[in-house]
Amino acid sequence: MQNSSSANLDISIASSGVATLTFSHPPTNAMPIVLLEDLANAIEKLAEDSKVQIIILQSGGERTFCSGADFNQLLAIDNLEDGKIFFSGFAKVINACRKSSKIIIGRVQGKAVGGGVGLAAATDYCFATQAASVKLSELHIGIIPAVIEPAVSRKIGLSSFSKMSLKPTEFYSAQWALEQGLFYEVFETIAEMDEAIISLSEKLATYNPEALRELKKILWQNTNHWDTLLYERAEISGKLVLSEFTKQALRKI
Repeated sequence: MQNSSSANLDISIASSGVATLTFSHPPTNAMPIVLLEDLANAIEKLAEDSKVQIIILQSGGERTFCSGADFNQLLAIDNLEDGKIFFSGFAKVINACRKSSKIIIGRVQGKAVGGGVGLAAATDYCFATQAASVKLSELHIGIIPAVIEPAVSRKIGLSSFSKMSLKPTEFYSAQWALEQGLFYEVFETIAEMDEAIISLSEKLATYNPEALRELKKILWQNTNHWDTLLYERAEISGKLVLSEFTKQALRKI
C-alpha cells in the first residue's frame, strides 16, 4: 500500500501544557494509512508526556477539516488483509483518543466527511465553525461507516447516525451537528472559534491533572470492548472495499 508524501503531522507543545496536533494532506485532508498511523502514535505519545495536560486536534487549511479515507489508497486495495490494515488506521486513532489520559479538544474549521466525522466524534469537546457541515458518504461508494459508528453514535445517537448513513450524499449543517451533540460550540468565523479554543484549553490546563484523568475515564466508560469491536468493524470495511461496486464508484470519483 503506497504512502502519501504530501501528508504531514505537526506537533507543538506550549508552556501552558496545551499540545496541538495538526494533520494536513492537501487539498481536502484525506487520510492515507501513514497519516492515520502517525496520528495514533502521536496521541499515544502525548498521553505519556507529563508536560502535556490538554491536546487540541486540528487540520491544516481553512476549507475542509477532513474528507475521510484517501480514495486513491482505497482504490489500490486488492486483498482483505490490506483492506483491514487500512481501516484499522481509523480504529487506532479512535482508540488512541479514547484511551488517552488527556482531554482532547477538536477544532473543525470546515467540512467533515466519513472518517472525518469519526475523528471529530473521538474528541472530548469539539468546536466548529458554521462552515463545518458533516456527511457520512460511505454507502454511496459501496462501503459503510463501520469503524467510526461507535464513536459517532456515542455522540449523536443511533437514530441520527442512521439518518446520516442512509442519506450518504447529503450534508448536514454545523447547527444540526451542534443540536445532535457532535459539536459543542459553533462559531461564525475561524478566529472566533480559535479564541474560544485557546480560552478553554488554557483554563483546563490549570486544573488538577489527576481530576482530569479521572474525568476522562468517566467520559469514556463502557467502551473497553472497542479494543476488539473496532478491528472487527475494520475487517467488514476491508471486505466491502474489494467489491466491484466500490471499485467502480471510486473510479468515477
